[in-house]
Amino acid sequence: MGKYQTFQYDVVVVGAGGAGLRAAIEASAQGAKTALVCKSLLGKAHTVMAEGGVAAALSNVDSRDDWKVHFRDTMKGGKFLNQWRMAQIHAQEAPSRVRELEEWGAVFDRTKDGRILQRNFGGHTYPRLAHVGDRTGLEIIRTLQDKGVHQGIDVHMECTIRKILKDGDRVAGCFGYQRESGRFVVFQSKAVVLATGGIGRCWEITSNSWEYTADGHAMAMWAGADLIDMEFIQFHPTGMVWPPSVKGTLITEGVRGEGGVLLNKDRKRFMFDNVPEMFRGEFAETEEEANRWVAAVVANKLPDARRPPELLTRDVVARAIRREVREGRGSPHGGVFLDIASRRSPSEIKKKLPSMYHQFKELADVDITKDPMEVGPTCHYMMGGVRVNPETQESTVPGLFAAGEVGGGMHGSNRLGGNSLSDLLVFGKRAGEFAAKCALQTSSFGSCDDDQIEVAARECLEPFDESHGENPYAVHEQLRTLMQHYVGIVRSQDDLKHALVEIEQLRQRAAKVKVGGNIQFNPGWHLAMDLSNMLDISEAVTKAALERTESRGGHTREDFPDSESEWGKMNLIVRQEGRDINVSRRPLEPMPAELQQLFNK
Repeated sequence: MGKYQTFQYDVVVVGAGGAGLRAAIEASAQGAKTALVCKSLLGKAHTVMAEGGVAAALSNVDSRDDWKVHFRDTMKGGKFLNQWRMAQIHAQEAPSRVRELEEWGAVFDRTKDGRILQRNFGGHTYPRLAHVGDRTGLEIIRTLQDKGVHQGIDVHMECTIRKILKDGDRVAGCFGYQRESGRFVVFQSKAVVLATGGIGRCWEITSNSWEYTADGHAMAMWAGADLIDMEFIQFHPTGMVWPPSVKGTLITEGVRGEGGVLLNKDRKRFMFDNVPEMFRGEFAETEEEANRWVAAVVANKLPDARRPPELLTRDVVARAIRREVREGRGSPHGGVFLDIASRRSPSEIKKKLPSMYHQFKELADVDITKDPMEVGPTCHYMMGGVRVNPETQESTVPGLFAAGEVGGGMHGSNRLGGNSLSDLLVFGKRAGEFAAKCALQTSSFGSCDDDQIEVAARECLEPFDESHGENPYAVHEQLRTLMQHYVGIVRSQDDLKHALVEIEQLRQRAAKVKVGGNIQFNPGWHLAMDLSNMLDISEAVTKAALERTESRGGHTREDFPDSESEWGKMNLIVRQEGRDINVSRRPLEPMPAELQQLFNK
């Protein structure tokens, strides 16, 4: 270990998005010496891309809302595959976490009487999303960063963690490298919190930035932790489709929450034809009724009509858009139209959706106060992740915790918009709290074995030893294309089996990629290492998707188009055994009778 830069902390938090910051703040507040390690610069977290709002039953706009309705919406949105206790904790604690942010200085939009304003969002019965225009994630990161920095948390920026170090069965720390210098670094710790986000860079069209290369999912699996619900990938219905340079860039659901409508090339509102049976009675069946709802929202009144079908859950809307395009009713560039211009005045659009206005003006030369946007599905969020204890967020590996998108179980087969921000606040706090308790109750640091560090270091340097290998960027682009075409919004047995064969071939090629230059800031070398994460997790997703022979939420099988009652009673668990990635079935824990009654009304 003398060869490497070394640090010693009670708790190391990997990832500095909302979940990581909230975990580090809580661990530090509990008295644990805490480090926050981030792959990019502080403030560059993907949480800033969460625009529409944070879901919490504050009941500021509609007094009928409470945690029970939020819980019910979350379970229905996840098609009842959610870990019910996580969904319950989330719904109960989200209001406190939002008010806490307000106390720490977060600036939210306000009602006329000064309370936090809330907006409508897909899948939520009542207006529930506390927001700051369409820049909510940015405000949350700003607030948490200020709180964390003033609390004195040590921050290690531009540092990539590659491996969880273990002493026997439990966590002993983690190993990584400084991205600028290439110098290897060892963090010895009693607990590690993974808050690394998602896996979207495995797909060709994604709203995710370059950091989302499945780091935490892979490291947890390599360390022996269980992954859960890996077949469920959320394709956000509305990403930019033109120009090509910005394809996949997110368009907030807040556009539809403020009354925006989806139109095909014939300018028909096609979502009325796409309301699933389980949601009938909750959504408008005619344009007149939907328009009445919008008019009430614009006038800041409680609607007496049902919600527009554009506010159905994301999986439903994404599939509906895909169908319009495939059947020849799409927009000129392979999407559909999202129109807010005919629903709201230019001043309202600029006030409510300032980021969207500037995004389209600058990137696509489109004025959304006058013209509709072209939109299409984009890989956005991973519902699956590390299987954790709902109360503590500890994984099946002692001392290893997970929160935010890298943690699994909370969202079931499909996440509701806005639940990601409240999820990372609620479970980020819990992960930090219990990681600190775990560390402070552990009398001594585990031994960071020199051999496992040496092996990890040698694996990192292998791309420099290849003389005839290929470019890592070429392998990555082929993986993204493969996953987009064969493990995308709609899957089939033949496609998934083909994908597994191709992934194995890509793995063999990735093992021999070549990088030039030296170890100092070398993006090609960084990507060469990230390939192992993305290939293993792509295989995990594909195998889980092949195993689940039904359609549910973010997983649609062309050859099994219906949801099956038996599949609704179990989750799929992925774990690595030796070099093999295997999938097994795990029965859902029964929901208590008092919670079950909420769905009988």
